[in-house]
Amino acid sequence: MGLARTTVQARVEKLERSGVIAGYTVKLGDATRLNRIRATVLVRFEPRTGPHVVHRLKSMPEVEVAHTASGRFDLVLQLGTPNTERLDKVLDEIGAIKGVQSSESLIHLSTKFDRAI
Repeated sequence: MGLARTTVQARVEKLERSGVIAGYTVKLGDATRLNRIRATVLVRFEPRTGPHVVHRLKSMPEVEVAHTASGRFDLVLQLGTPNTERLDKVLDEIGAIKGVQSSESLIHLSTKFDRAI
């Protein structure tokens, strides 16, 4: 058993060094996710204010993911809050960021499937 473990461990270390494995993560189970309100927020900002907007969003722990986007909106955000009251406050905070022109919120009701790691 010790030899098999050493072989597996060596292989994993080789994959890490070569960049095939870039890191590790934890995927939260339904028990944790059920106690959170999730929302996707589409954000449009004024030209040349993107870095400032992203910097402010990064300081907000409820903003879990931020993607740049093409089309009518500049950013696609994923938010997670413990309740609707906190979600409402976070949406107000996003709207108040200097440079944000508009936003549109989509509150997640149920998850049909999730392929994310």
